[in-house]
Amino acid sequence: MNTSASTIETADATVQERSALLIALLKGVLYRDEAGLLWPALLSQQAGVRDYVSILGLELILDDAEGHAFLRSRPDNLDETAPKLPRLIARRPLSFPVSLLLALLRRKLAEFDAGGDQTRLVLSREEIADLIRVFLPEHSNEARLIDQIDVHINKVIELGFLRKLKGHHAVDSEKEAHFEVRRILKAFVDAQWLAEFDERLAGYKAQLAENS
Repeated sequence: MNTSASTIETADATVQERSALLIALLKGVLYRDEAGLLWPALLSQQAGVRDYVSILGLELILDDAEGHAFLRSRPDNLDETAPKLPRLIARRPLSFPVSLLLALLRRKLAEFDAGGDQTRLVLSREEIADLIRVFLPEHSNEARLIDQIDVHINKVIELGFLRKLKGHHAVDSEKEAHFEVRRILKAFVDAQWLAEFDERLAGYKAQLAENS
């Protein structure tokens, strides 16, 4: 057996594997239950991936317990003497209703985790609408809320924090649609934020009253 040739083949395979990982991560969140062989590859090559993306001003966030990994821009204040790099991953401003919905889903996920040993939180469209409805002033136009709820849900799906479950694609079944709350939401809305949630909700409710 040619040891040199074998070493080169192994190195090439490693490079190809790492390239596949980087492409997947640059496209978006990598989920363990969807990644197949890429997940064990990421676990074994995470040091190399971290070194590579750091050159681009990014950092790898890997949570094996929750089963997801993603890239985010490193904080600008890590090295004040270093030149500022353009952001490869842009910040996305969110509308107020979408921000509120994310906060409510995060609190629901925390309650779900505290109440049992299940790992998948699934909510119906009506349950998601109810999360927002209870914080609206009494004179709010509920019909308008229902009309808009699908727009906000679709935005949260686009952001990767909700997944519509299969079997609910027909237009006539939208009211019965069910969605899984993706656990990566915990990485973006942390426990410290949740501790101040009630205070924030008071501000949310006041702003909703102004906007209604």
